[in-house]
Amino acid sequence: MENKKYIKDILKIIPEKPGIYQYFNKEGNIIYVGKAKNLHRRVSSYFIKNNKSRKTEQLVKNISDIKYVIVENEQDAFLLENNLIKKYQPKYNILLKDGKSYPRICITKEEYPRVIKTRVFKRKEGEYYGPYSSSHSVDLVMQTIQTLYPIRTCNLKLTSDGIEKQKYKLCLKYHINKCCGICGGICTKEEYIKYIDDIREIIRGNARVISENLEEKMTSLAKELKFEEAEKIKNKYQIIEKFRSRTIINNSSNINCEVFGYDENDKNAYISILRIKQGNIIQALVVEYEKRIEEEKEDILSHAMLELINQLNDCAHDIIFDKTETILPFKVEDLPKERKYTVPKTGIKKSLLDLAIKNAREYKEDKTARWQTGSENRDAKAAKELGKILGIKDLKRIESFDNSNIQGKEAVAACVVFIEGKPIKNEYRKYNIKTVEGANDYESMKEIVLRRYRAFGKDIELTDEDRKEKEERSLPDLVIADGGEIQMKAIKEATQMLRLDINIAGLVKDNKHRTATLLYGFPAKTIEIRKNRELFKFLSKIQDEVHRFAITYHRNKRSKNQIKSELEDIRGIGEASRKVVLQKFGSVRRVKNS
Repeated sequence: MENKKYIKDILKIIPEKPGIYQYFNKEGNIIYVGKAKNLHRRVSSYFIKNNKSRKTEQLVKNISDIKYVIVENEQDAFLLENNLIKKYQPKYNILLKDGKSYPRICITKEEYPRVIKTRVFKRKEGEYYGPYSSSHSVDLVMQTIQTLYPIRTCNLKLTSDGIEKQKYKLCLKYHINKCCGICGGICTKEEYIKYIDDIREIIRGNARVISENLEEKMTSLAKELKFEEAEKIKNKYQIIEKFRSRTIINNSSNINCEVFGYDENDKNAYISILRIKQGNIIQALVVEYEKRIEEEKEDILSHAMLELINQLNDCAHDIIFDKTETILPFKVEDLPKERKYTVPKTGIKKSLLDLAIKNAREYKEDKTARWQTGSENRDAKAAKELGKILGIKDLKRIESFDNSNIQGKEAVAACVVFIEGKPIKNEYRKYNIKTVEGANDYESMKEIVLRRYRAFGKDIELTDEDRKEKEERSLPDLVIADGGEIQMKAIKEATQMLRLDINIAGLVKDNKHRTATLLYGFPAKTIEIRKNRELFKFLSKIQDEVHRFAITYHRNKRSKNQIKSELEDIRGIGEASRKVVLQKFGSVRRVKNS
């Protein structure tokens, strides 16, 4: 109550002026930083009931103190907010998730430079260009460079003195016309540096200048009737024109701009930037932000714009974008005034915007696909989380059991195995119930567990098969029954008979046959798992997998027995013939037709 009164007192005195506000938790840590044109109205809105999302409610519950700073205008508020977020990285502000190292092109700082593709950024070691949105983009540039200019790719530390003293040997690349032979003095230093200068222009987006120079030189040589030399220049001209046709955005070669694309889902926002010079994409990047509360997309984009521009400017050589035109997907307030901002509706600029949005959307879809294929990593984490919750140290191997029958007939059981969250299908086992008659899940479960772990039992006379089984696998760290307390007690009784101490849990489904709760221990305690999204999905996967495996085996067995019984009615087919016929035809209908 005291804290609520304290917050109300602060709200009364906050002025109706532009500025930034900071929320603190009870430990005195900044948990959120925001900006506002009107501080009083904006901060008060957080504490209005029935006007908050679940995430914002969580933020408000943790606010113990509020501080604010008044500034001259909204633009100053934006810049101050951005600096404070970078400095303190508050818990509830958007989080830049992308830790990926994007590919770049580096022209090394050597006497005889190399041009290399790299993901490492060390400013002292060379001139860096990029980052590029994908390896394919870099490969396209590198392929063009290597075709046009026979520069060295070796790691030799070449010096003029070493070349003069003939310390180096010409390698295979020279003999197959892939290198100019600078190490052997075949090419002069001036020629080599000219290659590097041309390459630098191509990377910077000035390929058109190189192309025009080549065209002029080719025409001049043709006029002088030097056709062989003109042909060589023509080949280079065609290569660079092909490169330009792949990278050019549209027919207009005088476009210079930055374009931002935006896409999002419930959890994350994806922002792309394209830097275009003379109609060519010379830099491209996509970043991902995790939403901490229900942020407006305009706020997310404004922060991302500064982040992206700073990242690209870190490695931009002679590329000035401070006063260039910026194309946006929607209007954003309080941006730096030295730039011109456009939200195009038609024409070439709209086409560029669509391309940037497409980049952001495809990145989002790619992340979603990788998230799905990366479920094994999430399951491994969920398995570790399960171990912590249950107090099982180093939980690695989980085995789960399920029974299946129809009114006690064709009774079967199945066991599935998960190690470090991953299903190990070659260790799955199917069982026919042998000692139980009728529909008795308790005794059926007990029988299967006894058979499954017999080889590990104390004071058990082991067969050769038991010894082999004991060598090939180990006891589980946790056994999960696809059912409630009855199945858990059956497993417990079986393990006690074998004098084994194994952790036992049960998964219970609701009336809609969906995973609902986890039971653990004796007496069984209910553990809420729906709150833990990844753990819930992992346990649901185990339950669904063991049920699928058991029911599939039961259906197959029932189908085979049905075929077998029908075959018994066909004259001339005995026990041995039935097996052969089933293997060959697969169904009664095919047998009858035959």
